Amino acid sequence: MTQGSLTELGRWLLLMGVVLIVLGGVLLLLGRLPHLPIGRLPGDFSWEKGNIRLYFPLGTMLLVSLVLTLLLNLLLRLFR
Repeated sequence: MTQGSLTELGRWLLLMGVVLIVLGGVLLLLGRLPHLPIGRLPGDFSWEKGNIRLYFPLGTMLLVSLVLTLLLNLLLRLFR
């Protein structure tokens, strides 16, 4: 590996670290907000029988996927 590629790798790792810290902070703040509909959207399936509980958040997964896709496309267009 050359010095330039190590420098670039270091920058990417720092950027990913900052992104993870910001995402963690956002999740901590969202956890303090009462009554968020995330996890109870239409399309989120839950099934309970005896001691078994199955939860499949299809609606939430689709919403998160849509929001992340829009954000990443916006960021990529800004830095192009």
